Amino acid sequence: MKIQIVNVSVGQTAKVLAVLYTVMSLPIMLFVTAAGFVGGGLGAGIGVAIMTLLIAPLVYGLLTFLFAGLVAWLYNLVARRVGGLEYSIADMSDAAAKT
Repeated sequence: MKIQIVNVSVGQTAKVLAVLYTVMSLPIMLFVTAAGFVGGGLGAGIGVAIMTLLIAPLVYGLLTFLFAGLVAWLYNLVARRVGGLEYSIADMSDAAAKT
């Protein structure tokens, strides 16, 4: 069965992606913080730590929210004119019965 996504919620899509990308950025921020301590000494490391662990994830989340909202809005415009993304689904109980 083919299904077509013709509309996505702009606000909800932006919110979910912003939270996901913010959480996914935290391991990267920890790595950057550790590199700052190693490369710049203790004084520079503290400044990098504050920037990467507090400010950068918030900025990253905000920018992701804005751009994900823009992409969702643009998707809705394009999907109206050329159709939405299509994907196929299968009932797993039917697939399991065949094996």
